[in-house]
Amino acid sequence: MSRPEPVVVEPDLDDAGLAAALAEGAGRVLVTLRDAVDEADDEFDPNQLKAEGDARSQAWLASQLLRARGDDLVLSEEAVDDVARLDADRVWIVDPLDGTREFAERADGSWRTDFAVHVALWERGGGLTAGAVGLPARDQVFDTSRPALPDMRDTADVLAGRRPLRLAASRSRPPAFVAALAERGDVELVPMGSAGVKVVSVVDGTVDAYVHGGGQYEWDSAAPVAVAEAAGYVCTRLDGSELEYNRENPWLPDLFVSHPALAAHLRQLLDVVGATNQEGVQP
Repeated sequence: MSRPEPVVVEPDLDDAGLAAALAEGAGRVLVTLRDAVDEADDEFDPNQLKAEGDARSQAWLASQLLRARGDDLVLSEEAVDDVARLDADRVWIVDPLDGTREFAERADGSWRTDFAVHVALWERGGGLTAGAVGLPARDQVFDTSRPALPDMRDTADVLAGRRPLRLAASRSRPPAFVAALAERGDVELVPMGSAGVKVVSVVDGTVDAYVHGGGQYEWDSAAPVAVAEAAGYVCTRLDGSELEYNRENPWLPDLFVSHPALAAHLRQLLDVVGATNQEGVQP
């Protein structure tokens, strides 16, 4: 049964509320598309579903942002980059569909759930000030107004060697240094899909940390980082330097997201396997 189409977002919401409403609404667009595939009970083209998901989610987000925050600029994976954003005071950084492969893939007869919608606000002088990550297939939205603060109870077990550090990892393209970490007995890799899902898995306690090398774009991490930072998690480059957004080149070479009690421990492990800032190769 198809879910209802997203409602029009109210413009009088505060920025965090708007981000959450946008992430939820775009998620409805995406899940409705997959419901239509199920109802057709036919063979489907995954590439067509990916393209349609990207396009429809982008169109809905763009229309709602124009209505609710018409004076703000937007940086999106699925839109032409407006360089006027470099001089703007407020820029929304969005990914209408993070994890296109996961969105269009079935596993054992069921749709995968590890894809996301990202909506973040960058403000001059403030950095990432609001954001939301929607997990449409799981009916979840994580946003900066309702942070899930870190649970400190079992981090001592990691530091004492009583359990391994759980690290979110790419199912298909883990960086070489992550593979090196996996060879250690004190690190357990937990494979999962999109970048947003990986960062949220740190926030909800599924894993302890997520590290990435090889490069991403700003829209891949802005909203997840906003949510994680609001909840008190450590979000930096691999070497501990600050993540910067709304740059002329939106390429971000690497990412480090960790439970605050385990950040120093994880950095030591990364040093042992020789992981440094990853410049990567920009596509």
